[in-house]
Amino acid sequence: MMQREDMVGEVITIDLDEIQRDFSGYLDRVQAGDTLRITRANKPVAELKPMVSNGKQLRPYGLAKGEFEVPDDFDDMLPEDLLTQFEGV
Repeated sequence: MMQREDMVGEVITIDLDEIQRDFSGYLDRVQAGDTLRITRANKPVAELKPMVSNGKQLRPYGLAKGEFEVPDDFDDMLPEDLLTQFEGV
């Protein structure tokens, strides 16, 4: 068996019966960065991938509530000269 460091980022195809025998071990491999492509009767049925996290907490909704107002003309058409600049016509 390869060392875990050598397998990081590897896509591993595995049969459902095999993953059921050592689910915890395969989950460790996913946590280390591998992707498992799970098959049943040699047909792919699912992929198990590591969670992607940037380590940042999401900003709460409404964080800047009351700090600015959307102008009444926000949805109005832009002036023709500005539209031309955007569209390159």
